[in-house]
Amino acid sequence: MAGAARRRDGHVAQERMLEEAMAAIAENGLATLTMSALAERLGTSGGHILYYFGSKDLLLMAALRWSEDALTEERRALLGRRITAERKLDRYLELYLPSGPRDPRWMLWIELWARTPANEALRAAQEEMDLAWQQDLEALLAKGVAQGRFPELDVPARASELLALLDGLSTRVVLAQGGPSADPRPALEVARAAAERLIGRA
Repeated sequence: MAGAARRRDGHVAQERMLEEAMAAIAENGLATLTMSALAERLGTSGGHILYYFGSKDLLLMAALRWSEDALTEERRALLGRRITAERKLDRYLELYLPSGPRDPRWMLWIELWARTPANEALRAAQEEMDLAWQQDLEALLAKGVAQGRFPELDVPARASELLALLDGLSTRVVLAQGGPSADPRPALEVARAAAERLIGRA
């Protein structure tokens, strides 16, 4: 029982660290997130954080995975809803795109992309999370085709093309490039128009 209690306490401690890491990124950006700054927010030591995560890279990856896990639950719930395939696709686009220039999840994604060429573990984790988005989009599109809501199409190819476009739009929003492009609403309209062109309607 004592061991189980320690595991539960450890899990809570890790979640608290990840929550604070995401909050710090949203408030001040990723560049200011250091182990010592995070430790100060938490009222603990940098060594205590390193005990759980080992390095800043692993902390960033854990924070991103924690954030992605919540979105995975939303996506899976979306796929099971009794709404049209078109509405599901629209909601998928909303889930994928950032909420604005300070979206901490997308700031972490951009940081991860920069670090993966030199880090095999990070690259593998990135591919795993990317694949989850791809598979869910493919399932959504395939069901829409089967229901006659979308025309016959190459589902994997169209899903990959749409995700590549969403990545580009998301990066522009998070980096606040191009003035109005930093506003997520125009990005969503562009994504909707692109989905219409790539997928179409039956």
